[in-house]
Amino acid sequence: MLGYFTPHEQYVRFALGELKQLSQARPDQINEHKEAILKMLILNLDPLEAAIASLYPPIGRTAELQMEIFRSLVLMKHMHVPLNNWVEKLTNNPVLRAVAGFSPENMPSTSSYYDLINRIVPLDERPTTKPVKRKPRTKLGKNEKLPPKNPNITAKLAEFILYDEKHFLRRLSGRAERFLQKIFAQVAVVPSINMGLIPNEVDISGDGTCIETGASHYGKKICDCAKNGNYKCDCPRKFSDPNATWGWDSSKEQWFYGYTGYFISTYNKDLKTDLPLYIRFVEASRHDSVSAIVSLAEFGELYQQFNVNTFISDSASDNYATYELLNHWGINAVIALNSKNKGQATYPTALSVDNHGRPTCPGGRQMTFFGFCRDRCRLKWRCPRVTKGLEPCDACDSCSKSPYGRVIYTKPNWDLRLFTCIPRGSDEWKDKMKQRTAAERVNNRILNDYGIEHDAQRGKKRIAFFSFVAAINVHLDAQCKFLAEHPPLDFSHVFNFLKEHILISAA
Repeated sequence: MLGYFTPHEQYVRFALGELKQLSQARPDQINEHKEAILKMLILNLDPLEAAIASLYPPIGRTAELQMEIFRSLVLMKHMHVPLNNWVEKLTNNPVLRAVAGFSPENMPSTSSYYDLINRIVPLDERPTTKPVKRKPRTKLGKNEKLPPKNPNITAKLAEFILYDEKHFLRRLSGRAERFLQKIFAQVAVVPSINMGLIPNEVDISGDGTCIETGASHYGKKICDCAKNGNYKCDCPRKFSDPNATWGWDSSKEQWFYGYTGYFISTYNKDLKTDLPLYIRFVEASRHDSVSAIVSLAEFGELYQQFNVNTFISDSASDNYATYELLNHWGINAVIALNSKNKGQATYPTALSVDNHGRPTCPGGRQMTFFGFCRDRCRLKWRCPRVTKGLEPCDACDSCSKSPYGRVIYTKPNWDLRLFTCIPRGSDEWKDKMKQRTAAERVNNRILNDYGIEHDAQRGKKRIAFFSFVAAINVHLDAQCKFLAEHPPLDFSHVFNFLKEHILISAA
């Protein structure tokens, strides 16, 4: 059963009391960990109790210090220390121990950390026996992604969602990351929203990333073939990460063994900070177009307070199913065109359209975009001779003699892929497309800055958990940056301590 859950205010009083005593004997050590101190003191884990209460039975041995253990894991990822060495690190460093919320006589063991992880991510990853699946020999072309196993899977998923979205989401409710996603939303995203770092009307960008597992793809032999001289048998083997699969990394142009993560992020222009909003882990061979549709559906259910204005993505999501879903949800699509999918649509004979979805006049000049008519859901284009003051062309006499110039209307439902509500190639479209790199930068922060890619974790459970912990740290970094410039009254006691005992200007 779940034991006493320390309220955040009580934790802050305890931590500040311990740090004030240590400030006399260890001022250099406190100043060394000033960033960690500020991050942990503003990390409010009060919502964690309700999120994990259902994971513990009402009877049995009491699980104590669960909030402190979770905070300690966030601190551990900030310090880039492996879990197996973390308890020893806390024992030898009283400043970090106090910041985590532990007293000297009440330190949990490493097994308590693993128990909390196993409860939050209910995924059975015990070593299992299965046939060997060797690394594929064929390689794909440059920047070419591994195609979906089922070419029509995106259309089927979109049709399923459009027909009964609630039933679709119920079928996804058993995902292993569901508790992690709820915890991450409550302890990281919601505080960022309350601080104004994330607006209610938000532009989001999605991108997939390759994550290698620390387990071997060879497995462990359990047969006696080697004793008989057969060292290359295909007998089933025992794998420490049975859920890992082979996938193609288009950026490195090589096969990898592990998982694919899909991240949805947003960009704060004022702080120039990228913030993760949603994380999902799937098999390595899954195409980003499939992950995008599933992730967008789950994202909408998880964050009902958001009004998503625009979804920004690379060409992996350039398929009609995604455009139809985004149009159904009322979300603008800013998706790069896939060079292999150009020229698939047909248009009225009087309308000539380039690869960017922009009509051209009979004289071959590109028409000028003149606004989106919401009442009739159509885009207005005018003659470039009138709007740009160009010289008349040979087709002007047969085109339009009106001083206003020829006008062409294109309707988004002619082709949702080309005729997006934000016209391709427009200044607004280019400005939003620049935000697409937010997801890539978030991937880099989680995988490289916080070491997920180099931790060599084995199993989806460990990789998913520590990726979410790293994402919490990313939000805390942004919150610290904001609060250092705008310290609120709620944190006045924290900042007063930092001003008194830590040599930093802003805090």
